[in-house]
Amino acid sequence: MLPAVLSPPVRIHTLLTGWQTDWLTLVTVAIDVTLAGAYVAAAVRLGRRGRSWSRWRTLSFVSGVVTILVATFSGLAAYDDSVFVIHVVQHLLLMNVAPILLVLGAPVTLALQASGRTTQTRILRVLHHPVVEFVTNPLFVLAMFSVTMIGYFLTPFYQYSLEHPLVHDLTHLHFLIAGCLYWWLVVGVDPSRWRLSYPMKLGFLAVEIPVGTILGLSLVQANVSVAPLFHTLADTHNGGAVLWIASEVVTFSAISILLYQWMRSDAREASRGDRRADADHARSGNRVGASGGTGAGSDAACPPGAPVGDVVTDRVLTRVQVSGGRLVAVVDPGVPPREHLDPPGSGHG
Repeated sequence: MLPAVLSPPVRIHTLLTGWQTDWLTLVTVAIDVTLAGAYVAAAVRLGRRGRSWSRWRTLSFVSGVVTILVATFSGLAAYDDSVFVIHVVQHLLLMNVAPILLVLGAPVTLALQASGRTTQTRILRVLHHPVVEFVTNPLFVLAMFSVTMIGYFLTPFYQYSLEHPLVHDLTHLHFLIAGCLYWWLVVGVDPSRWRLSYPMKLGFLAVEIPVGTILGLSLVQANVSVAPLFHTLADTHNGGAVLWIASEVVTFSAISILLYQWMRSDAREASRGDRRADADHARSGNRVGASGGTGAGSDAACPPGAPVGDVVTDRVLTRVQVSGGRLVAVVDPGVPPREHLDPPGSGHG
């Protein structure tokens, strides 16, 4: 349905009270609230087991859900098909702000820690399903994220989506999924099949800087409206400026998050190195004692049933056992890996 006025003025009253009540929006709200409730319930369940979960991560995830609701349920959505600037803000919330908050909440890690062994095994199988491995491949994710931004706003598809409400709503879902996949690789802290180094993550962000600049400049310098049946040319220019500036702000904010994570990771790695050195020194002492006739040193150094394979620590949140490049088991945080890394199906819940 075409608007009565191109790019109508935005009114504060409508932004505050223009809540969307169509059935699809209400279904989306129910799903969002359910996800937030499940996350909080898992954190509470973990606390009842005597293990704490970061309140900051809970706040981050719930804030991400609230951001989705603001973008799709609040008065912003009342203008998303008529005012281009508002549509750009909605786009940024769904593709950048909400996904960053969601992935910083580490929902996969929480699910692994709060669930039993059977559920943990199922989650790991999902993570390593061929389809999941393909759609989370860094090259695929980078291409999808960039093509989504350029292809949506600089092709006739944008106006087509405005003319067809269901297509418009599906693009919102696509924005969110594309954003979650991208930011999960860049700033996410969950276990992943694709574990990028921090320099590679910074490279990901560097690639997106010119993409945002090209898109913003193309809209700012456009000679025709991005959707002549819905937006004025001035609205297109204003939306392009907002998109350009906000994209750069998001990118440099993400760089700050990455640098902070990198510094903390280096500090933890140095601490782990010190502990390994202390443990090696203690084992050397035990072996010396064993050679003197005590016979207890080697058993203490390597208890029976210790797992073989690399063990990686996922930023202190959780530990997983890696075999042949695949995640195969989970270790509760704070528990010595050699005592509790049991293979899936071993009976520990």
